[in-house]
Amino acid sequence: MADLELFIGNKNYSSWSFRPWIALRHKDIPFRENLVPFDFENGNPAFKDFSPSMKVPVLKDGDLTVWDSLAILEYIADLFPEAGLWPEDTKVRAKARAVSAEMHSGFTALRGTCPMNMKRPLEVLPVDDGVKADVARIAQIWSECLDASGGPFLFGDFSVADAMYAPVVSRFRTYCLSNDPVFHRYADALTATPAWKEWEAEAVKEPWHVAVDEI
Repeated sequence: MADLELFIGNKNYSSWSFRPWIALRHKDIPFRENLVPFDFENGNPAFKDFSPSMKVPVLKDGDLTVWDSLAILEYIADLFPEAGLWPEDTKVRAKARAVSAEMHSGFTALRGTCPMNMKRPLEVLPVDDGVKADVARIAQIWSECLDASGGPFLFGDFSVADAMYAPVVSRFRTYCLSNDPVFHRYADALTATPAWKEWEAEAVKEPWHVAVDEI
């Protein structure tokens, strides 16, 4: 029997924490949440008590520690196959893994310029060509996946891929990065979930201010 404890950072800023949290909550998988805020200049020294990498998120299951967002999602998918966190079809599952891995390792211009910040008022942010290229590629991924699956999520039902791209939806919305209809279609589906609404409601109430994420 799994005994899952998820260590996360600030809900307002921690895009990496948001990924496994929204998957667990959306799929009604029981877990205990442990929020350790990073309101220091360089994270939080308390992270050393639970995180080998000194970063969040971290999942603990008994004596097992998993300290990477995509690895956590893979472990959850293996632990709860009935949750359907990966598509059943082998080829579709391979594509879902590819787009998830691309999000995990790529889009550095977007990440660096547009930190997740759910408390920030919605406002158009002028961005450079690197960010524009990232936005265009992400919209292409969403369009291809939604056209193939029919939606409402990237591969029909909510999957690891949606968990990986959820923070990007928040960024697109906060900084008004796209008017592409595919963004609005996908954002409407994700932001309507009870899991998204719960995270966002708690994020906007947080007292912590992290200057580096307040561009």
